[in-house]
Amino acid sequence: MYKLYRKFIMLSMVLSVFLLGGCSSMAVLDPKGPVAAQQKDLIMLSIYFMLFIVIVVFVLFTFIVFKYRERPDNMAYEPPEMEGSKILEIVWTVIPVIIVIALSIPTVQVIYSLEGPPKETAHKEPLVVHATSVDWKWVFSYPEENIETVNYLNIPTERPILFRLTSADAMAALWIPQLGGQKYNMSGMETQLYLQADEPGVYQGRNANFTGQGFSGQRFEVTAKPEDEFEAWVEETQATAPELTEDQYELFMLPGETGLHTFSSTHLDFVDHAHDAEYAMNARDKHGVHVDPHGKGKDEDRTDMDDIKTREEHDRHENSEEGDHEHSH
Repeated sequence: MYKLYRKFIMLSMVLSVFLLGGCSSMAVLDPKGPVAAQQKDLIMLSIYFMLFIVIVVFVLFTFIVFKYRERPDNMAYEPPEMEGSKILEIVWTVIPVIIVIALSIPTVQVIYSLEGPPKETAHKEPLVVHATSVDWKWVFSYPEENIETVNYLNIPTERPILFRLTSADAMAALWIPQLGGQKYNMSGMETQLYLQADEPGVYQGRNANFTGQGFSGQRFEVTAKPEDEFEAWVEETQATAPELTEDQYELFMLPGETGLHTFSSTHLDFVDHAHDAEYAMNARDKHGVHVDPHGKGKDEDRTDMDDIKTREEHDRHENSEEGDHEHSH
């Protein structure tokens, strides 16, 4: 029996090593910024603390089973009857309380510290980005730079990024694992999230909250650039990208996936979804696209966003030709 439990404990420890070793390739355990680094430290502290508790329990369990096992020399032994033990009851009540407190203190400290910019760069002015989720795409607005991007994001390194999160329709969650944990996007309200990248690179972001059949494709790339390269991108975009019209923006409100887009103005000029939760629904009604509360459009009504855009461009072209024809007469 002793050999069996010893093998069981050894196997558990070996598996723990392999599992924790394999975690090193996970994005959440490969932080590229101070926010993600704090969260990784908290995760690892919790894992090691709980692993220690598991090992102690298994050791005590093995000791009790081995020490008080049935043996030939104690076959006639009858343990005395006991009616509770105040000492034991206090011990097994106090120990869980201590464990909860030991895990709660660092957790609460980290949660509150992440509500503001990272301490290392708190003296810098944060870059404000409005991140709006739509089924099933991401719209990023830079109000100070007067730039808007769809399904991709450029940020400077070593500077705090203040995300103002909202949604045009279903509740989503912006998550960039290597830069920090997720926070919810909800229509008709705004939440805030501070993140920061310390190293240049491309990081994967996504929606971490299920929002229907296009959820798996609601992803985006975050490119972290040195400050001078980011400023160069801003200047180039302001000079070359087209302005965003409200008619164009309404097309992004239709459920469906789309590619990468860049504009030299933002939708904040005509709508703020944090204060207008009905905008997307009104845009869909206008274009004849109806969606049920579960995010599934009726087959006869659902139209792909790019199809609608092509159809409207075709209609405008025909109207223009008709106008030229009447003018010639």
